[in-house]
Amino acid sequence: MRARIRRTERSRSASRPRSSGSSLFGGRRTMNKQDWNRLLYGIAGVMLAAGVTYACSNFLDIPAQGTVEVASLETKAGVEGSLIAAYRSLDCSSSSAGSWGCAASNWVWGSVPSGDAHKGSNAGDQQPINDIETFSWAVGEAEGYLNQKWSQAYEGVFRANETLNLLNSVQALKPLEIPTADANSIKGEALFLRAHYHFEAYRMWGHIPYYFETDTTPVVLGGFRKANDLPLDSIVKLIVADLNSAIALLPATPRNGDVGRATLWTAKAYKGRVQAYGAARNPALWDAALTTLRDVQTNGPYRLETSFDHVWTGFTQYRNGPETILAFQASVKDGEPSGWNSNWGERLNFPHSGSHFGCCGFHQPSYQLVNFYAVDATGLPLALTNPQWNGTSALTAAQGDTNFAAGAPGSLAPVDPRLDWTVGRDRVPYKDWGLHARGWIRDASYSGPFSPKRNVHEKGANAENNVGWQATQTNDVNMHIFRYADMLLLLAEAEIHATTGTPDNARTIINQIRARAGKMAQGCGTTTDSATVATYPTCATNPAIQPMALPLVAVTPTLDTLATPWAVYKIGLYTTPFASVAQADQAIQYERRLELAMEGQRFFDLRRWRTADAEINGYITVERTRIPYLAGVTYTARDSLYPIPSIQIDLAPALVQNPGW
Repeated sequence: MRARIRRTERSRSASRPRSSGSSLFGGRRTMNKQDWNRLLYGIAGVMLAAGVTYACSNFLDIPAQGTVEVASLETKAGVEGSLIAAYRSLDCSSSSAGSWGCAASNWVWGSVPSGDAHKGSNAGDQQPINDIETFSWAVGEAEGYLNQKWSQAYEGVFRANETLNLLNSVQALKPLEIPTADANSIKGEALFLRAHYHFEAYRMWGHIPYYFETDTTPVVLGGFRKANDLPLDSIVKLIVADLNSAIALLPATPRNGDVGRATLWTAKAYKGRVQAYGAARNPALWDAALTTLRDVQTNGPYRLETSFDHVWTGFTQYRNGPETILAFQASVKDGEPSGWNSNWGERLNFPHSGSHFGCCGFHQPSYQLVNFYAVDATGLPLALTNPQWNGTSALTAAQGDTNFAAGAPGSLAPVDPRLDWTVGRDRVPYKDWGLHARGWIRDASYSGPFSPKRNVHEKGANAENNVGWQATQTNDVNMHIFRYADMLLLLAEAEIHATTGTPDNARTIINQIRARAGKMAQGCGTTTDSATVATYPTCATNPAIQPMALPLVAVTPTLDTLATPWAVYKIGLYTTPFASVAQADQAIQYERRLELAMEGQRFFDLRRWRTADAEINGYITVERTRIPYLAGVTYTARDSLYPIPSIQIDLAPALVQNPGW
């Protein structure tokens, strides 16, 4: 008698695998929407309903209310649906593991505790994120969010392994059911996803259990309760081994031309990423990372977008562009009635009630991040040469956005143009939605006066949802998890630290990214918004500044600039070789912050660089004069790893908590 899978049970990681949605990545061509929805509401829906649990709980004793015969999935369509379900765990929604704690962008874990951003909103909303920002991770409020992230990662691992097992069953029972090329790609994609989800867990908790498709002992017999006793270097080796297996199986281009399917280049780029992270503990891995990343740079299909505004956008012509390596691809207006296929994990991260979006004012950029975009006369980061770049005076909400509130004293001090593609600030055009205003902020006295911007769609892109709660704050902007600029900067690190590296190649890479940043700056964006025209009449009379994106002018071969009524944009290149490894590291680290700000990367960068203590405590020392709730907050040694959720330790007693928790 074949096994039955309960429909109503939670997944093995305590999430609810019922959600449907598109979460594929990479590629060059978008799957036909009708075809995608057929997958979405057919096989994937069945697979997502067919969860088995990772952890023992009382609900295991509840009689099944509905079952799915495994035999009904033992077809090519069933295997493909299982794979779609594995991709779906890249992001989560209220129908799956949770909402914000497992957002694809990692904004809760990678941005908020790092100095890039504050929780935002007000003191009473989503209290767990307050606790995460203030390193109060051992309290009950943070626990739920930690469990969301753990659940998402291991639900993804489980779905990838179930895909591998189902594929093996179909190949054994029906050898001609799946063509060899498709079977190889399916296996490679599942192995890639398993590697990704384990890497997500590794970045969070360090010491994690590693699950394979052969780990099939039922929960009731003690299965899925592995210890987390592997050395950290061994975990990196296991992730790399899965990626090597995937590389050997995957095609060079997306299978069937479907946008988002992993390719061998997806896996190779990701392998270089894992090796670079592993080099933080084992410097010998820098040589391996250099070889891998140079191969992708030289032979792979990726390149930088032509301008920064094309990286984060709702315009369809720029989605899945040449910079996309791994991205959660949301979907709107696709027939799903609740908006769960959209960028659900980002839906809180829009300007509040005074804006078009109506809610909710989370993930607000910090004062320090805004100040970090200041540049000197050569267009290089002011922080390189001026110790007072962040100031020390107490700044209140009434005084505005530090030096850079448009119209305020000092507001025309030059800034990197990426500032206004990253941060919404008062009296500056907000893409093509009109001027950002203080009324767009939920409580400026609590989390400051800024709004996030990269994840927000353009008004003219038709990327906004039309169903579900507050549809104006859900969209189908691609959520980059790993992009080519990120990969290039990891390659720059490898060029500096590998024994076979060429240090000046790092300068070339940094300059390549800075040159791209100097292509376009924020323009008026609209001539119909009354506040914009009233504040800046030239937006109505001067066609040269009316577009949303304005080209900068090359005043020299190494310096681009543009003056607008609200900002002076300037960006320059590094013109001489770095004098030392320390100087090169500083330039790379600064560039990663400027390029990847608000993308959920910085906290993990600071950890692997082993600079988190100095950087975060230095940030808090000044930022607490602007954000009162940071008083008394300190980053300590135990914060080098997140605590494993206590509920997971209760369910799997072999798990050992991280030091200090």
